[in-house]
Amino acid sequence: MLYNLTISLVLSQGGINYKSFLTELKKETLSPEEIFILSPEIPDFQPKNAIFIKAANPFASETFIELASKIKSDYFFFIPRTEEISICPGGIKKFLTIASELNSGLVYSDFNELRGGKPLPHPLIDYQPGSLRDDFDFGKMILIKTEALKKAAGEWIGKDNYSGFYRLRLYISRNYPITRAPEILYSASETDLRKSGEKQFDYVNPANRDVQIEMEAVVTDHLKKIGGYLQPCFPEIEFRGSFPVEASVIIPVKNRVTTIMDAVESALKQKTRFEFNIIVVDNHSTDGTTELLSSYSKENRHLIHLIPSEKELNIGGCWNLALNSENCGRFAVQLDSDDLYKDETTLQKIDDLFHSEKCAIVIGSYVMTDFNLNEIPPGIIAHREWTDKNGRNNALRINGLGAPRAYYTPVIRKIKFPDVSYGEDYSAVLEIIRDFKVGRIYEPVYICRRWEGNSDSSLSFEKINANNLFKDSIRTRELSARIKKNMENVK
Repeated sequence: MLYNLTISLVLSQGGINYKSFLTELKKETLSPEEIFILSPEIPDFQPKNAIFIKAANPFASETFIELASKIKSDYFFFIPRTEEISICPGGIKKFLTIASELNSGLVYSDFNELRGGKPLPHPLIDYQPGSLRDDFDFGKMILIKTEALKKAAGEWIGKDNYSGFYRLRLYISRNYPITRAPEILYSASETDLRKSGEKQFDYVNPANRDVQIEMEAVVTDHLKKIGGYLQPCFPEIEFRGSFPVEASVIIPVKNRVTTIMDAVESALKQKTRFEFNIIVVDNHSTDGTTELLSSYSKENRHLIHLIPSEKELNIGGCWNLALNSENCGRFAVQLDSDDLYKDETTLQKIDDLFHSEKCAIVIGSYVMTDFNLNEIPPGIIAHREWTDKNGRNNALRINGLGAPRAYYTPVIRKIKFPDVSYGEDYSAVLEIIRDFKVGRIYEPVYICRRWEGNSDSSLSFEKINANNLFKDSIRTRELSARIKKNMENVK
């Protein structure tokens, strides 16, 4: 059956070693029916009979619409932006076998990443309904069913300068399986060699604002088509009940002796018209953090030093301990043990917004600095992609929502944080914004320090995958809850 299937190649930028790539194809007795070259200009070298498509951006909608009108094969390999690629023996047939047996609209696989000529295994993760990130990693070589492309092109609305592939794969996810081959089927070079801690803020870099606006429009359209879109309708909260203080600054910490007192002192310096305290949950530190906090708390009644009885808590569990403490105030305000409030007005601004907006959560903006508080790129992270009208829909596309995050304590007590040390805040916020309004502060009120000691400064592929898989699973559950909510509202 495989020998009856035809394939085409869609290659970007003309940088691939075509000769070796085509040789590998011939070994599998699979010659491409067509080869398309996507490039701003006609490349100096291209394979015989290749079809040139002028494309400033290989991910634009016009690129895929033109491809849809020209491709005649059953499937095509989309190979964007890599300079070197080679196929493992039997790799092409494995792609096609999976596609034909499962009627997949898109197939991708693990691969070897070539760095300095040496192969480094680059495992990927399975696609799921909550894999709505526009930066989902499909690798360097993606097999797409031509029928799916042609049908998607027939429904294309508007002009996407950057998000054509994103729109295509969301269309495919609605109509076909998206399948990962959990084995290495090829090797390819990587051109973006930045550390994970540098890459993770690309989506909020002001320089990428036009891209983000497009991506938001695409995911919003997708959510409407699958019943997961939420209308901008929010109840106002009445802040009732008595609390020991108006606000509590919550600081989970473990082994941050070099930074914890900076964080505590930035909280203590807050000038407010209300009483507040600082609850530090010290998760059994062994580097002197415990002793430092113990001594300082004896001298300052505003500092409450908690040590969990459990020794296996993660950050989410530490938050739950603080929230359920008898000392927790009406509002619980985040402060990471590496970070600082920007000035002495942060808490008052947060409290003012809670009362004026009658919201369940307030999210601020922050400035990125190095350890010594020198501003570093991308600078101010304001998350201006957030709007009251569409923020909670777009939140399913992005991996973070800003800082500091402050919660109305009765609401977050009911929801609780998952006891994990990554994505616990994202999970809680998604559940809150399903039903409640967010108050946003767009001026920086927080300082996020990036340094080698940060837990996400340089992660392995395996850790990145574990983090992304967890957030995708959060989005999958949240998407299901939203679809259910909308169905119940219709009844």
